[in-house]
Amino acid sequence: MKILSIESSCDETAAAVVENGRNVISSVVATQIEQHKIFGGVVPEIASRMHAEAISAVVEEALQKADCALVDIDAIAVTYAPGLIGALLVGVNYAKGLALAANKPLVPVHHLRSHIASNYITHPDLEPPFLCLVVSGGNTLLVKVKDYTDFEVIGRTRDDAAGEALDKAARALGYSYPGGVTLDRMAQTGNAEAYSFPHPRVDESPLDFSFSGLKTAVVNQIHNAQQKGETIVKEDLGASFLKAVVDLLEKNTKAALLENPDMKKLVLAGGVSANSVLRARMQNLAKQMGVTLYLPELSLCGDNAAMVGAQGYYEWKAGKRGTMELNASANMPIEEDE
Repeated sequence: MKILSIESSCDETAAAVVENGRNVISSVVATQIEQHKIFGGVVPEIASRMHAEAISAVVEEALQKADCALVDIDAIAVTYAPGLIGALLVGVNYAKGLALAANKPLVPVHHLRSHIASNYITHPDLEPPFLCLVVSGGNTLLVKVKDYTDFEVIGRTRDDAAGEALDKAARALGYSYPGGVTLDRMAQTGNAEAYSFPHPRVDESPLDFSFSGLKTAVVNQIHNAQQKGETIVKEDLGASFLKAVVDLLEKNTKAALLENPDMKKLVLAGGVSANSVLRARMQNLAKQMGVTLYLPELSLCGDNAAMVGAQGYYEWKAGKRGTMELNASANMPIEEDE
């Protein structure tokens, strides 16, 4: 079964053709990073306009690279939640028009489910159940994936996401968006023990995360040094901050594995899953806990449409269909369906 998939939840306009949820025939991504760098982060209105400008050409290129026409496509999958509402609406409305014109089934797909599904492409042998740590710019979750369309969140951030905290820390250090990539490079040469940061915890929910305090701490560290005329070693501060974020992610993931001894597979997903420090620490944790670790291919960590096509296949098999009344949603828990 061939699915044409569309992704436009943030600042990537993407389309792909995916067969049977595992085989990527084509994948095209048009990024907007250079345009948003000027502003230090994604500007929703600019993102929406650029999606509208790019989406037709991106979809056409995906079909051409797959050597397919619309008649060869069995269904159209599209990200409809969560994300920037204006950006999502571009993809949703384009997919609806395409499905109506071509008389193809429309499959709505949750963005975070797609990130998890990127591992089905990288690891054709991976099947639920498993525990997944989803880490991105907008979300940080610990999820029990019971089946392809059955999810239970057992830990979530109470405030900021890990990826957002990394980007804000890099910006405070004077680096451009996206800052998480810069901090990853710093970790290769910086001293991660040079600066200390708090390790916030949520007492009543030990598997939940909190990153806002860390974000405040790094800003205060920089301001205090400036007021005292002290020199900040940026590489050391960046490496130390990244270590503190990964410490929290590792600690809660370990606790989740201890609470769920039946989970013998650990999966990493989301944009921050490309971070080299996080990947290394998860590999060590998996070895320590005696579980098998699954990491997405680096090219599939960021937003892309191939992962939408992968999850779209399983949503289609589960009977999920969208109508012409389908709307986008800026916020929607991973457990819920439209």
